[in-house]
Amino acid sequence: MDKAAAELGAKKKGLKLPKGRARAAVSSKNKKAEKPFIKQDKVEKQERPAQERELRRKTPVKIIPLGGLNEIGKNFTVIECSNDMFVIDCGLAFPDSEMLGIDIVIPDFSYVEKNIEKLRGVVITHGHEDHIGGLPFFLKRFNVPVYGTPLTLGLLEGKLREHEILDSCKLCTVSPRQTVKLGCMAVEFIRVNHSIPDSVGLAIHTPAGVIIHTGDFKVDYTPIQGGIIDLARFAELGNKGVLALMSDSTNSERPGFTMSERKVGDSFEKLFAKADGKRVIIATFASNIHRIQQIVNQADATGRKLAVSGRSMVNVINVGMELGYLKVPDGLLVDIDQVGQYAPEKMCIVTTGSQGEPMSALTRMAMGEHRQVSVNPHDFVIISAKPIPGNEIFVTRVVNELMKLGSEVVYEDMYDVHVSGHACQEEQKLMLSIIKPRFFIPVHGEYKHLIKHKATAMSVGIPEDRIMIADIGSVIETDGVDMKITGTVPAGKVMVDGLGVGDVGSIVLRDRKRLAQDGLIIAVATIDRDEGIILAGPDVVSRGFVYVRESEELMDEAKTLLTDALQECLDNGVHEWNAIKNRMKDDLSDYIYRRTKRSPMILPIIMEI
Repeated sequence: MDKAAAELGAKKKGLKLPKGRARAAVSSKNKKAEKPFIKQDKVEKQERPAQERELRRKTPVKIIPLGGLNEIGKNFTVIECSNDMFVIDCGLAFPDSEMLGIDIVIPDFSYVEKNIEKLRGVVITHGHEDHIGGLPFFLKRFNVPVYGTPLTLGLLEGKLREHEILDSCKLCTVSPRQTVKLGCMAVEFIRVNHSIPDSVGLAIHTPAGVIIHTGDFKVDYTPIQGGIIDLARFAELGNKGVLALMSDSTNSERPGFTMSERKVGDSFEKLFAKADGKRVIIATFASNIHRIQQIVNQADATGRKLAVSGRSMVNVINVGMELGYLKVPDGLLVDIDQVGQYAPEKMCIVTTGSQGEPMSALTRMAMGEHRQVSVNPHDFVIISAKPIPGNEIFVTRVVNELMKLGSEVVYEDMYDVHVSGHACQEEQKLMLSIIKPRFFIPVHGEYKHLIKHKATAMSVGIPEDRIMIADIGSVIETDGVDMKITGTVPAGKVMVDGLGVGDVGSIVLRDRKRLAQDGLIIAVATIDRDEGIILAGPDVVSRGFVYVRESEELMDEAKTLLTDALQECLDNGVHEWNAIKNRMKDDLSDYIYRRTKRSPMILPIIMEI
């Protein structure tokens, strides 16, 4: 039509255009007319994704790990959205060798305290110490509901009773597939397998999308009790769309699959047969009710009575039996005081101490300090646990002492007497593949575990820029479209020493370490400030530095040095006590280091008359 119009116009003007020229002219004209529309179309194509991206943005959600990252234990995570927040787990960690005198370590609760008006509750994934051990200290400060499965809350009740706060706490029992609303968010509990029954993962339904937290998990198709992990629900959520996955990284360095707990039961059967004629003593984690059930079954099958040693083991077995998670035939259990009344081949003892803890029942047996059990050549000892990193030296010491007493000891990988409760790489891949998260956050592990889990996630197609390696205190924020670390909040270690919580800090630990390494020297003197004379001393007392009777020359020279320093201060009219003490401390410290190359703590005490 345009071509005909052009030819008609040319005829009216008396022009004769070649067909090619006419086409070219028309084509050129059309191009000029269409050019602005082409530009507009390109702009629309560029703007449309950005506009759609903005439209997809939702109310931001913050994920704030305050424990359990770059460390093993002390798991504690805050989920915050708008004016609501809740806590996932509240565990403890055990002190390392540098934390002299410290009983346990708990998370820093200061961020929660600062935002207390937003706190809606605590949800617990399972009943291990690194997930519930810090709750008594938390609930003393924040009286909020705690949601957990029956066994988890049953174990927690014992702790709260010890702290005398059980009656004031709100414990709410939940079951798998149940959902609890916490402000603008809702938490769905999903069954997982672990080394303790009643373990759950969490599907957190937020305005920005679904966030899944696996808790500690593994895939066990033949669990001892409680059913297999609910992979169907995880897959269903994955098909609907999951914004982020937070997944257990503890075993991220191990290839393959984690063995089923039933493998340990098979080993127990062989070992009980091998122990024919001997008393069987088995040390394992108190919370591993699956393993205890298999010990119960084997003791019953071989006609042995079962005794329990260790306070935590007694507590867990009582709770497990009361709630129906542990089935013990009538008459099988006997009191630990009665073990001497039975022939060795008729007795089995289950005990704590698989990690070589100094005060545990097995360690006391090995050292000959246990009141009811004396280990001898008629004992067959099974340590049904793998040493936690750092505990190897303690376990080795216990094994050596048990062998010195003549007992036969089975430990570590000798007979498959232990399987992990955490997923290995293939199970981690399975979880990543069925959930198909937009973003991935490895949790529960040291830095090397998080990095290895990141590599596993990338191997199944998760882009590297969508994997967040965070640290405790990091604020991970997502609006349903993007995810990034937007800042940090106070986080760290709060040390519990006896009844003191947080009153022991780095300075106190430094002093304890120094006292342990080099000892203490106390210098005491009495002065008359008005007369400017020394009335008594200085006397030097040594504790943990040198044996005074064998170092009389050193002590005498130290006294002479202190006398000169003190008299010089008095002669020069120095009346400030701190100045006098610092002079005494500096002079004595320099002298001691020159003579011994040691740096004991020096404590000057001046009494004035």
